[in-house]
Amino acid sequence: FIYFKYIIVYNGAIERKRMCPKLGHIPKAGVKMESVYTVSFFGHRMVSDPLATEKTLEEIIRSPLASREYVEFLVGRDGEFDQLVASAVLRCKRTVRSDNSSLVWVMPYETADYRKNRDAYHAYYDEIEVAGEGSHYKAAFQARNRAMVDRSDLVIFCVEKQQGGAWQTMAYALRQGKSIYNISK
Repeated sequence: FIYFKYIIVYNGAIERKRMCPKLGHIPKAGVKMESVYTVSFFGHRMVSDPLATEKTLEEIIRSPLASREYVEFLVGRDGEFDQLVASAVLRCKRTVRSDNSSLVWVMPYETADYRKNRDAYHAYYDEIEVAGEGSHYKAAFQARNRAMVDRSDLVIFCVEKQQGGAWQTMAYALRQGKSIYNISK
């Protein structure tokens, strides 16, 4: 099925829905619907120039925050690049606009660290999802990455080497015809 992404607003409360017209998921009368623009981020665990990377990320993040109805920022939490992305998104939400976006941590599987620190993670991220469950733990990262790419309108990369999971994900995004931008080039 082809799913359309929407935010449904009920009396000011936001509820995220993935709707499939083939299954008859139609919003009730009087419900305001806003299109969701999804941006995902992938990069190597280590970044060669973190300050320049963070500055570039902020420039990229500001644009959809200022121009889109609702922006969903998808990020992992698997290395330095992911931490830079999360920090840049939160900073831009404070300085540009905070009422039209969410920072979503997409895990490949639920970890013991997450279970132990659940409250702290939920205080930092707007949403937390698990996307690779059911896969072998080594394959779960690739399954999570592909799921993130598949639902994204724009995919931002920080790929400096032609190897590793981020590079494989970039090749997948290109094969899927996604709009991509590699900030390392």
